[in-house]
Amino acid sequence: MEMFANRTDHDQIEEGDRFAPKFADDGTIPCVTTHADTGEVLMVAYMNAESLALTVETGEVHYWSRSRNKLWKKGESSGMTQKVRQMLVDCDQDCIVLKVDLGAASADPGVQASCHVGYRNCFYREVELGRPDTGPVKLKFVGEKVFDPGVVYGESA
Repeated sequence: MEMFANRTDHDQIEEGDRFAPKFADDGTIPCVTTHADTGEVLMVAYMNAESLALTVETGEVHYWSRSRNKLWKKGESSGMTQKVRQMLVDCDQDCIVLKVDLGAASADPGVQASCHVGYRNCFYREVELGRPDTGPVKLKFVGEKVFDPGVVYGESA
C-alpha cells in the first residue's frame, strides 16, 4: 500500500482527506518544528519521501539532511529526540508543521534542545530592522546556549 496519495485535482489537494505531499524538484518538503506545549519554533528542516514516511510510521522525527545528503533521525547521536504530538500540512500540501515533545540530551539529561549549536532552538538571533548607517544588517543574540555541543556531539562537532 502506498503511504501517500497521488496528487490529482485542486479539490483533492486542498479539500480532500488524503495526504498527497508536494515535494520540490529536489525531492524535499520544508518542515517547521515547534514545541508542542509552548508553540516555540524550534527549527526548520527538510524531509524527503522516506523521512516523511518514517516520521508518520514511527512518530519519531526523521529529516533529510541536504548538506550531508542523507537521512537523519533527530537525536540519533545527541539523544535530543523529537516525538510527534501532531503533524499538520498546509492547504497546498507543500509544507509540514510538526508539534513535538523533546527528548533529553544523552550527555546531560537536564537539557532539552533542538539546535546543534547549543541553543534550545535554532532561532537564537534577531535581525535588526531598519537601514543600517554603515555595513550590513546586524544580528542580535536573543538566546543563550543551554548545552556545550562539544560535550554532546564530541569535540569534532
